[in-house]
Amino acid sequence: MSHKLRRMKTYIYEKENWTNFTWDSKRVMIILGEARNKQGRLLGKMESLGFSMQNEAVLNTLTLDIVKSSEIEGEILNLEQVRSSIARRLGIDIAGAVESERYIEGIVEMMLDATQRYDLPLTKERLFGW
Repeated sequence: MSHKLRRMKTYIYEKENWTNFTWDSKRVMIILGEARNKQGRLLGKMESLGFSMQNEAVLNTLTLDIVKSSEIEGEILNLEQVRSSIARRLGIDIAGAVESERYIEGIVEMMLDATQRYDLPLTKERLFGW
């Protein structure tokens, strides 16, 4: 029986001549404006949700951010371990929480630090702690 290898998406750094990146400012601004409009509408809807629903949305978003960011590096992380690690760190109680590998705990810690403490200075100690 032959097994097909799962080919991941092509990322920008894999394309030929990717360092000569160009764009059409007008098209980008239109798309950015649409995204900001949708973001505002989404935030408005989020405010009407209960606290537990807001936590669930944050947990899902952070989980996908971490999993997809690692995928760029060719690393496939266990979604449930990532989700459970984030929930523990944020104090969110979730059903079916699983233990996470130490490696995943480290990635989650680094990503939460980078995304939730972005306003702190990026010191040498902080950077090398990641």
